[in-house]
Amino acid sequence: MNQDSIQELLTGLQQGKLSVDQAVHQLRHLPGQFIKDACIDHHRSLRTGMPEVIYGASKSSEQIINIANSFLELNSLFLATRVDSVKADLVRARLPELRYHRQARMLSCNVPQADRTRVRGDIVILCAGTSDIPVAEEAKVTAESLGNPVISHYDAGVAGLHRLFNRQEVITAASVVIVVAGMEGALPSVVSGMCSCPVVAVPTSVGYGTSFGGIAALLGMLNSCAPGLAVVNIDNGFGAACHASAINKKNSAETLQDSGSTV
Repeated sequence: MNQDSIQELLTGLQQGKLSVDQAVHQLRHLPGQFIKDACIDHHRSLRTGMPEVIYGASKSSEQIINIANSFLELNSLFLATRVDSVKADLVRARLPELRYHRQARMLSCNVPQADRTRVRGDIVILCAGTSDIPVAEEAKVTAESLGNPVISHYDAGVAGLHRLFNRQEVITAASVVIVVAGMEGALPSVVSGMCSCPVVAVPTSVGYGTSFGGIAALLGMLNSCAPGLAVVNIDNGFGAACHASAINKKNSAETLQDSGSTV
């Protein structure tokens, strides 16, 4: 459950549309719900603004199904990362309402529409090469699922700077830019020199032998001469999107003022 669903529930109770018993029934799993093999933190979105997200790589299809059901029962946003296509087919055979994002390797359901009154602007996602797209897509699906408008441009690496400069207007208008790159990881430094907004760099494991599975890109980004560049873990498009979303979200006071309410 998130702040909106709690407010909706309390308003319904206040207006007599819900009985106390009905409200208690909807709140029965706060803050956590114990199921087989897991304890679902339904309270996390209220505390942090980020829902609990399921890491699917090391979970069985049955475990993912059981966890997903606990979210679907409350009509809550459900996200699962690192789910391969075979496992996704098994899950969707039981829960066809889930959507599978093949390139991002993610499952989602109950994704809200982006609400521009609650964000500062667009999150722009750039990736250096076509091989980096799966990580960029993980960032895109995550950012959109967290309510952000997203613009993405792919294959814009430093080997052909004209491709990047053609996107300069979009980059400079962004609220946050996520830059995904492998090889030597130079792209985030270049982008940081083109705009004044926060830039989140994502090293990928794409590259030849001495890239060391993304370590070369990671070290290059950590040693960037561009001040203020934030760097997440190798291939962590999900983490980059969460960080960018936290930057992009307006605080509660701003949101209420924008909606005409007083605080």
